[in-house]
Amino acid sequence: MLNQVRDDRPHAIVIGSGFGGLAAAVRLGARGYRVTILERLDAPGGRAYVFRQDGFTFDAGPTIITAPYVFEELWALCGRRMSDDIDLRAIDPFYKIRFDDGDTFSYTADHDKMRAEVARINPRDVQGYDRYLRDSGEIFNVAFTGLADQPFHAVRKLLTSIPDLLRLGGYRSVYAKVCDYFENEKLRLAFSFHPLLIGGNPFTTTSYYCLIAHLERTFGVHYAIGGTGALVRGIAELVERQGGLLRCNADVQAIIVDRRRATGVRLATGERIAADIVVSNADPAWTYSRLLARQPRRRWSDAKLKRSSYSMSLFVWYFGTNRRFDDVYHHTMLLGPRYRGLLDDIFKHKRLADDFSLYLHRPTANDPSLAPAGCDSFYVLSPVPHLQSGTDWRAYSETYRKKIASRLEETLLPGLSDAIVTSRVMTPQDFKDRLCSVNGAAFALEPKLFQSAWFRPHNKSEEVDRLYLVGAGTHPGAGLPGVVSSASVLDKIVPHASALTR
Repeated sequence: MLNQVRDDRPHAIVIGSGFGGLAAAVRLGARGYRVTILERLDAPGGRAYVFRQDGFTFDAGPTIITAPYVFEELWALCGRRMSDDIDLRAIDPFYKIRFDDGDTFSYTADHDKMRAEVARINPRDVQGYDRYLRDSGEIFNVAFTGLADQPFHAVRKLLTSIPDLLRLGGYRSVYAKVCDYFENEKLRLAFSFHPLLIGGNPFTTTSYYCLIAHLERTFGVHYAIGGTGALVRGIAELVERQGGLLRCNADVQAIIVDRRRATGVRLATGERIAADIVVSNADPAWTYSRLLARQPRRRWSDAKLKRSSYSMSLFVWYFGTNRRFDDVYHHTMLLGPRYRGLLDDIFKHKRLADDFSLYLHRPTANDPSLAPAGCDSFYVLSPVPHLQSGTDWRAYSETYRKKIASRLEETLLPGLSDAIVTSRVMTPQDFKDRLCSVNGAAFALEPKLFQSAWFRPHNKSEEVDRLYLVGAGTHPGAGLPGVVSSASVLDKIVPHASALTR
């Protein structure tokens, strides 16, 4: 018999294999831990899961990759280069915006072309655009470079950040800030919609998210050949190279606590797994209300979680066609007739509107491997209210899908209904049932000012020692750069494994 090598490294359990959990596992492995990732689905990725059917490949969640350096850091921790494993390609233009009247705006990395696009719509806004880029860069340097990987569990961190918050107008909304630079309503929309990509309402999300303009222009928008799922697989392989373990179909039912210290987890099968630290990549509201249901909680009580505001949800339709639509760009924002009114319906009234704005993703524009020869792979995303709208998605999803199909057919995809050969949908109910997201919110807590930074669930749990949080629901927030940065916070708050073996 071969003798198994005993691994005496301190054990870290990571709950969930979304980008936050995978990045956390790499960082913990680099800090000397033996890592086990527990994933309730049958494959890694969480919201970045991959669906495959009828010869088509669909990324279930995030498709816009910015700030590639946050991923490159993970490979560097393992002594490798990301380019060894991932074919990441810049896309320019980043995306195209189609307004309801048929006018289009090409959002590109080329500064002169962007100024020309702005001038085409309203020449008086060109100088405002230049000022916006300058100020977006300053916000980025403060809010992302300076704060994204910093822990906010101490009140003093909040207090020291207030002067910059006031100076940069972080207490105002993204839309209000954008209005300082642009007078034309189309341009105000084009430069303020970004919070929707991370579950926020441009009319209430802190203007710190104006930093996205600088982030995109400086680091670009990228696509991983093979889809975002290729990036998931690449990071999962890094974990395995470090000696970590990824267990799928492992549904965590509870975090075990002994004298206010996390000591392991209990699975749905009844199996108990001991750990020196636990990191949850699950929705923080789920972590506290379900995984710590029997644990007395001081800050994140059930009442507090119920009062909190949750992000919008999404209706996502994945479909494949038996022909190519080569006039359609990789990323297209298809805007509806209303902006503020639609967002009020989604965020304020929790009402499913008759109209919608859509994001259409056509990855086969740059990567034909995701569909059979001569075919196209698509997903179209519609922001919708979360489950507090009362919509019965089991009964209404097909009706809503048909409405979206009609809109696409009359605008970007003529003849679509005759070309569809495969189809599936994800609704807010799926976000709740499949991804354990409270209220079916697609991005956890809504990123409003008083649900950001110190006001968000902390990366270092306030309720239980040696429990840590990563992912969209904790600091710094949603979006791939934010989620991956939440794992880098662990380097500052989790003790090195050697400290636990003394």
